[in-house]
Amino acid sequence: MTDLPRFTITETDIEAIAGAKGRVVVLVPEEGKLDVPARRVNRLSRGALKRLVESESWGKLEEGEAKELTFPAGMEAEVVQVIRLSRRPTVEAARRAGAQIGKAAGEGPVLVLAGATKRAGEVVLGALLGAYDYVEMTSKEAKPAVEITVMANNPDEIDAGVVQAMAEGVAFTRDLVNAPANVLTTTSFADRLKALEGDGLTVEVLEEDELEKLGMGCLLGVGIGSESPSKVVVMQWNGGGEEAPLALVGKGVVFDTGGISLKPAGGMEDMTMDMGGAGVVSGVMQLMKARKAKANVVGLVGLVENMPDGRAQRPGDIVKSMKGDTVEVINTDAEGRLVLADVMWYAQERFKPNAMVDLATLTGAIIVALGHENAGVFSNDDGFAGAFLKAAEAEGEGAWRMPLGKAYAKLLKSRKADVKNVGTRWGGSITAAEFLKRFVKDETPWIHLDIAGVAQPADAPALGPKGASGWGVLALNRMIADGYEG
Repeated sequence: MTDLPRFTITETDIEAIAGAKGRVVVLVPEEGKLDVPARRVNRLSRGALKRLVESESWGKLEEGEAKELTFPAGMEAEVVQVIRLSRRPTVEAARRAGAQIGKAAGEGPVLVLAGATKRAGEVVLGALLGAYDYVEMTSKEAKPAVEITVMANNPDEIDAGVVQAMAEGVAFTRDLVNAPANVLTTTSFADRLKALEGDGLTVEVLEEDELEKLGMGCLLGVGIGSESPSKVVVMQWNGGGEEAPLALVGKGVVFDTGGISLKPAGGMEDMTMDMGGAGVVSGVMQLMKARKAKANVVGLVGLVENMPDGRAQRPGDIVKSMKGDTVEVINTDAEGRLVLADVMWYAQERFKPNAMVDLATLTGAIIVALGHENAGVFSNDDGFAGAFLKAAEAEGEGAWRMPLGKAYAKLLKSRKADVKNVGTRWGGSITAAEFLKRFVKDETPWIHLDIAGVAQPADAPALGPKGASGWGVLALNRMIADGYEG
């Protein structure tokens, strides 16, 4: 996994500031009032810090943005990074400020003077995520992990273990989504998940012969044109009582050519991220293990590759789902819903979950509707949807509730089979959700998250470099912590 910075939390010691090497970070609120550590930096730098925060340029900064003083007089540090942040910031502002630290950290070391700032732990989390850089496939030599020391007036208020676990869960998801398809095959993906097993997390890999016995004709039809075998990976974390688990189901199409309904060449290279839903589920399960969550959670991912081949599924083919419904395949590029249909049904049959969330980079239509700022949220249960939306808002991860309805479901009516896999061009993300809803039992509260726009946004996300964002890991973790852990 990508190495994240190592960090330590200590009590504020202003005598150590003058000799700190590398970078020193000062947090200053909007009005420019300096706390005790900042006043020491100002004294050491012969008033340079005070002149900065009284300047016109400081007044133009947004919260979480930074200015730098280079080679400050009277200090060993090469740079003093001054970040505008209120003493009681929001979670989002604190993490954005931290990301400024991580992105600028270089080779370090870094000393962060958090003082009495509330949510200093969120600043640290932002710094870890901001420092993330996917270099696995480059010829660059791996650099030593940056050392970050955080001085805080109340260091015991920062739960370092939870911060580390959250950062590593997001980083694991980012690593998976960033990986190219010749490296992250269905087999190597399953191997990476199998390596997570232990300390209470069990991981089971179902191979094609088992999937055939289970009747997963929809999932197997997607992968039949690929040399990579289709698989389903089941991860179980039982940290709660005897209650039924929450089920998380992820679409894991490691590469999507569109199959016989071949995609245009331009932009097809981005389809290495079509396993983004499975990536998020994997990151959440690692996080459950790392922080020893007091909840029962099962994560299931359907791993396939959608390729054109002499054996590949054709438009017009009819396949049979594990549920027993037959599906007329109108477009082989609408493959993710076929994968999810079988895995969702399997999750309900085997685990009888008290609720289920599926995640998928499912439709381009959701990007047309919501851009890269929000995931689409579809649900059959208002309370469940509300709990997720509240968690997503608390974590600063954009999410927007979308409609469902019988009129949309009618667009999937087939003349030859029980259902078609696509409707018309209108409301494409909604008809995709209606297709999935067909495979949700009446008693199962369910959320479908279409993350096509947020899994790998067009521009660099606030908390990291351009590429995979890791969206959803923190929101789902928050929902589990708030709603499933007593």
